[in-house]
Amino acid sequence: MHQVEAMRPIAAACADAPRKMLRLLDEAATEHVAHVYPEFEQIHDAVHVRITGLPVDDSIRDLRTWHLGNLIKVRGVVTRRSGVFPQLSVITWDCGRCGTKMGPFVSQGEDEEALKPKQCVSCQAKGPFTVSATESVYQNYQKLTLQETPGSVPAGRLPRHKEVILLHDLIDVARPGEEVEITGIYCSGYDSHLNARNGFPVFSTHIEANYVSKATDAWNAYKLTDEDRNKILKLGGDARIGVKITKSIAPSIYGHDSIKMALALALFSGVEKQPTDSHRLRGDINVLLLGDPGTAKSQFLKYVEKTATRAVYTTGKGASAVGLTAGVHKDPVTKEWTLEGGALVLADKGVCLIDEFDKMNDQDRVSIHEAMEQQSISISKAGIVAQLQARCSVIAAANPTEGRYDPSRTFAENINLSDPILSRFDVLCVVRDIVDPVQDQRLAEFVVGSHAASHPEAVEEAEAAAEEAAANGQRQQQQNNKDPDILDQDTLRKYITYAKQQYKPAMSQTEFGSLQQVYARLRKESYRSGGLPIAVRHLESMIRMSEAHARMHLRDRVTQEDVNVAIRVMVESFISTQKYSQQRELQRQLRQFIVTGADFHQLLLHLLRELVREERNNMRLLGQMDDEIQIPTRCLEDKAREINITDCADFYSSNTFMGAGFMLDRSARTIVYSN
Repeated sequence: MHQVEAMRPIAAACADAPRKMLRLLDEAATEHVAHVYPEFEQIHDAVHVRITGLPVDDSIRDLRTWHLGNLIKVRGVVTRRSGVFPQLSVITWDCGRCGTKMGPFVSQGEDEEALKPKQCVSCQAKGPFTVSATESVYQNYQKLTLQETPGSVPAGRLPRHKEVILLHDLIDVARPGEEVEITGIYCSGYDSHLNARNGFPVFSTHIEANYVSKATDAWNAYKLTDEDRNKILKLGGDARIGVKITKSIAPSIYGHDSIKMALALALFSGVEKQPTDSHRLRGDINVLLLGDPGTAKSQFLKYVEKTATRAVYTTGKGASAVGLTAGVHKDPVTKEWTLEGGALVLADKGVCLIDEFDKMNDQDRVSIHEAMEQQSISISKAGIVAQLQARCSVIAAANPTEGRYDPSRTFAENINLSDPILSRFDVLCVVRDIVDPVQDQRLAEFVVGSHAASHPEAVEEAEAAAEEAAANGQRQQQQNNKDPDILDQDTLRKYITYAKQQYKPAMSQTEFGSLQQVYARLRKESYRSGGLPIAVRHLESMIRMSEAHARMHLRDRVTQEDVNVAIRVMVESFISTQKYSQQRELQRQLRQFIVTGADFHQLLLHLLRELVREERNNMRLLGQMDDEIQIPTRCLEDKAREINITDCADFYSSNTFMGAGFMLDRSARTIVYSN
């Protein structure tokens, strides 16, 4: 208790007079470390104290004159990083007339001219004075440009930025594109350019960083608590974890299970391989969403942006080739040409999301060919020849050329994209807005329920009910409209981060055999149907998806179940890109690959909805429009036998059957659906 009381004045002094206090703390820490470890001076000549956990959060937009000289904490995104330059730390001056050395003068952030002597102490001359290169001490210096996070910018305003200075061991601690939290001293300095422009004394401001914390560090495996690890391992041991993660991807969007599975596999990604120094195989999974307007494609991208630990979101019309890859700019400090990374470079080891992919110019779209396969960007501009890393998954969304998807045409005919770029996408998802009364009613109920539950008054009532139940010592029961399988976003993000860092599943020769068989079969069907060509890249795509599914279940080995899921996703992606006249034939020929690893209840529900749709069409042709539709159970059981499902009793009593609005009349042996 006495230590806490004694540290309070020190904490207050650090906030109000940080420069003096940090200098004293650095000296005390250096003396203590030298006393405990006498040989430490041979490694580092000084120890620096870092301040963390400052209780006050400031915004770049809210910094004012009363913050000058105080300790502040701001959050933002690094947009530019300069090189490392030597800065004078201890200055010694030489007199140009008599050669007398003056100093040393310790710099505390002042300009070099501020420490320059007025006259020589020996000959009383007023100059010239030069810096002694041998007697002066230099320190590392780097400058960052910190910009406000996009979510914190008020509506209709432009994001503001602030210069941040890094010294000593903080050099290269953050890269452009990373969201960081910086604790440092808010300083002012004389800027001659501002004075020449404004005609009166104006001071520039910057932040001298003391501690830099990355936003992604909170999700790293070494930052997880034991409670988090136990929870993650418990979830990984659940046999239904794949279904739970799929449901947790954009839970506010109804249906689209195939898209959610593809996005989940892209978030987990496969294992990167590098057989030789010159050859590298990517592990990231690229996904393309193509579909009708109003099918929540952009909402899927926005959810992935909030879930992935490192994500960059851009649109096709607002992005150029330079904005996606890299550009050459003149550095304001050194006036030299420097490289500045684009969206794909900033998303390194993360996810790059491109909306309105079809609106991009052809020249701009060609620039990302290398980034999507080799995951590098080669630059040769302004005398700079370099190769930048772009190891990221690309998830793009596009609209068909005619506005809506035409099932009588192939996938390539519906979108104005070339075969080279289409082959670089591992999964192609077609989202169609089909008129289905059964599905439309379920969708309407889901949307209306979501809006009602998200209303501010409903949220307040739910919180009040939870507080009342907690005060009475009662356990609040879950609402009927909330699925217990859905994981919250923080848990899902921690689970994905832990799986990617701790597990690198390997595949045995047995699983390779089934993949080779499917690849040969798809090549044959692709040549016969004349649709989307199947290349060797698609075989590698199935391997990557198998590894991603194994990661999803926290496994070190790829099992046959993982391979079956990857095959099913690839076959469904291949069938969806064909003409409607050929889809039924392909579904019948490749049925064995589609059924494997799927949820039988979902398959039976899909067959039942097809029967309801056919019965409704027959009633419309006969002029009979009843609100109640009856389907004989033998019709469903006959279709189930075609896909090797012999028992439907569990399906009739499941929540999937009753939740879809169906009832079983056992006496009449019919399935009843009411509008």
